[in-house]
Amino acid sequence: MIVPPDLELDCRDLLCPMPVIELARHLDQVQVGQVVAVVARDPAARVDVPAWCRMRGQEYLGSDLTDEQVPRYLVRRTG
Repeated sequence: MIVPPDLELDCRDLLCPMPVIELARHLDQVQVGQVVAVVARDPAARVDVPAWCRMRGQEYLGSDLTDEQVPRYLVRRTG
């Protein structure tokens, strides 16, 4: 794990673009500087989450795997 998330979104059964939509919907639940993790099996999330961060000015921290070996994408809220 890269950093412990302050909020983890379970998007493992959602398809593109829903994991990014859920990230956008819930980002305001954490404070600036805190981390949101998006857990998603959809292979598109590997590209979509970093792209969303670039477009929205958020910091993409990278990815790791949950204990169940599901990809998890980490985003630090910057504003």
